[in-house]
Amino acid sequence: MHAVRLHAFGPAENLRYESVADPVPGRGQVRIAVASAGVHLIDTSIRSGEAYGPIPVPELPTIPGREVAGTVDRVGPEVSESWLGRSVVTHLGQAPGGYAELAVTEVERLQEIPAGLDFDTAVAMIGTGRTTMGILQFTEIDANTVAIITAAGGGIGTLLVQYLKNAGATVIGLAGGPEKTDLVAGNGADLAVDYLRPDWPDRVRDTYGDRPATVLFDGVGGETARTAVDLLAKGGQWVVFGWASGPVDITPEELGERGITSQNVLGPKMLERAGGIRALEDRALAEAASGRLRPAIHRFPLAQAAAAHHALENRGTTGKVVLAPDTH
Repeated sequence: MHAVRLHAFGPAENLRYESVADPVPGRGQVRIAVASAGVHLIDTSIRSGEAYGPIPVPELPTIPGREVAGTVDRVGPEVSESWLGRSVVTHLGQAPGGYAELAVTEVERLQEIPAGLDFDTAVAMIGTGRTTMGILQFTEIDANTVAIITAAGGGIGTLLVQYLKNAGATVIGLAGGPEKTDLVAGNGADLAVDYLRPDWPDRVRDTYGDRPATVLFDGVGGETARTAVDLLAKGGQWVVFGWASGPVDITPEELGERGITSQNVLGPKMLERAGGIRALEDRALAEAASGRLRPAIHRFPLAQAAAAHHALENRGTTGKVVLAPDTH
């Protein structure tokens, strides 16, 4: 099969498209003929040689990637042959191997793809979708909610905009550049703002000054998040799920004076509320199957994994980045 392998930690150019031996499923495992492989920002950190939370730095060479969708083409010992030919999606957990034409995983990790969902959508929902469902557990959303979403043109941001609008909230989506703000507006945001423009906070205040934001969904951090916090009403919520632009220059004392609560929702606390990863996956796939959530997809051929990493690191993508093997 063809796969993308990493032989040395470093820049995206270190990702090589190569021919490697086909994997063989072991006891309790299945093999998937991959139609779509998810790319995550975490992948770029690991490629550089940085451990990410509970995910260790892998031994080299390695095939990156932890989200795949496709068709079961082989089963290992003690796995029912009824899985053969079924369309499935899975998150591989801490074991890499997704950037490939074939991937192996434990049968208990499989989710059958609901009718009507394509492989790209399924792979977006098994990772990005389940995280979005987890984030949404930490605040109540209704018609009185005024939400600011940073990186609203990204994978999670796109789903947050759609979900909040479905719930009747007022949504202010921040994105970088006209192309991304058009995407955010197309997803239903009441106001799509280009945070690359220095006057973007004034646009928000001019439009919603009489209804300041009640919640900030922030996956960016840095100066953009710092400015967005200033737009929160007294007693607002700051829900943090990423810090791609670095830490935010704000003190707990300042937040306390304004009655703003801040919490990082990633990690064990998300799973404790959800009842486990499976519950989040189930909910994410159901939302997509119903048509309520429609992830944006940014597709690259598998052989162009390095280009996908470059684009993701330089904020040149819209929605969920996926790799497609040439055989599909």
